[in-house]
Amino acid sequence: MPSMLDAVVVGAGPNGLTAAVELARRGMSVAVFEAAGTVGGGARTEELTLPGFRHDPCSAVHPLGAGSPAFNALPLERYGLTWLHPELPMAHPFDDGTAAVLARSVAETAASFGPRDAGAYRRLVAPFLGRWDALAADFLTLPPRGLPRDTTTLARFALAGLPPYGWLVRRFSDERAKALFAGLVAHVISPLNGLATGGVGLMFALAAHAGGWPVARGGSQAISDALAGCLRACGGAIHTDFEVKRLDDLPPARAYVFDTSPTALARIAGLGHHYDAYRYGPSVFKIDYALEGPVPWTAEAPRRAGTVQIGPTSGEIGRALKQAYGGTAPDTPFLITAQPTLADPSRAPEGKHVFWAYGHVPHGWTGDLTDAVERQLDRFAPGFRDLVLARATAGPPQLAERNANYVGGDIACGAAQGLQLLLRPKLSLSPYSTPRPAVFLCSSATPPGPGVHGMSGHNAAKAVWRSLRRNR
Repeated sequence: MPSMLDAVVVGAGPNGLTAAVELARRGMSVAVFEAAGTVGGGARTEELTLPGFRHDPCSAVHPLGAGSPAFNALPLERYGLTWLHPELPMAHPFDDGTAAVLARSVAETAASFGPRDAGAYRRLVAPFLGRWDALAADFLTLPPRGLPRDTTTLARFALAGLPPYGWLVRRFSDERAKALFAGLVAHVISPLNGLATGGVGLMFALAAHAGGWPVARGGSQAISDALAGCLRACGGAIHTDFEVKRLDDLPPARAYVFDTSPTALARIAGLGHHYDAYRYGPSVFKIDYALEGPVPWTAEAPRRAGTVQIGPTSGEIGRALKQAYGGTAPDTPFLITAQPTLADPSRAPEGKHVFWAYGHVPHGWTGDLTDAVERQLDRFAPGFRDLVLARATAGPPQLAERNANYVGGDIACGAAQGLQLLLRPKLSLSPYSTPRPAVFLCSSATPPGPGVHGMSGHNAAKAVWRSLRRNR
């Protein structure tokens, strides 16, 4: 190791690894330090239940990962990353045995909303079709520097997406489209009528049409391992089982980049009360299942979908989110579920399946939501419990123990509510910088926020590069 590194990265989640790769590709000497025994952060894969069943403890499906400008600029396939697509990206079942779907095809998606809303959906997405690359680069690179790649498309997206969810869905007449979009907003654990929640739902829908909602072959760990392989090929080093408690624990460097919560950064770097106003949001109660067979959904579409949203109505989804934000565990939780083995049978023994589900709960909640989750699953897949071979549950305390960035179990590393959905971790033209000129933040507490897409690390690396170039 050189006596003085160009950059030290603390935390080997997708954002930390992406930042490290971006800096190493520019010829800088980089070392990553990770407290856990393996890289990955929110993109890991482990045998949580039974031997041979490979589960993703956090993120499993990656609509923004497959369409990420940061990931797509790297040769990650050379280091083992392969995207696998289920037949349908997502399905949203209803009590009458039918389901709305988010398909790769706009026509199939629109048809699932019914005749009164099919045209409205086609008109909503039409201006953005074929323009994902430019839109993703402009939307996910926040705050913007210079002119957008596609000013017209970005302006149209802002007009549709900056208002709350309620404004976006006013164009729909029936509950099917409204419920599906409510579920999309809930993926970032945001109250439905907050700023830019319409944009959250629209971005997830456009991602499905542009690149699908795939899983990584072998599990989400493959994303992290590919980033690690790319970093090592560029000359970077990775040190695991290395907990950083203060800056003095680290080797000398010209820049320190933290893929941590703002709380941890303030403690380690001695920033005092700088992030005291940053708010953490609700958590989730997550269950990983080893199943004897596929989930016996009543509706046909969920049997083909990698992700299934269980609401079913926008009213139920809104109430569940409101309760989680208000400090009450919902009796009828909104669930996001994933079926990785539909696209990747290698994740379980032959004929068996892995399946995960989570519902939103208050920050730091210590209860057990298992029965409420499984009542919801039985509601749309009668006989589900009969297929369970084993389950592994994790509430907020367990999630926070697995990943220090999940403060109070908040998997978004900060409430995606109000202005904080966009202005993370605080109002600033340079959200990746800190009061210490050599210290930077690159976690999902910075724009563009939650998700396994690496864009927070990508954007932070640019800020580091500009700072070091000026200092030279």
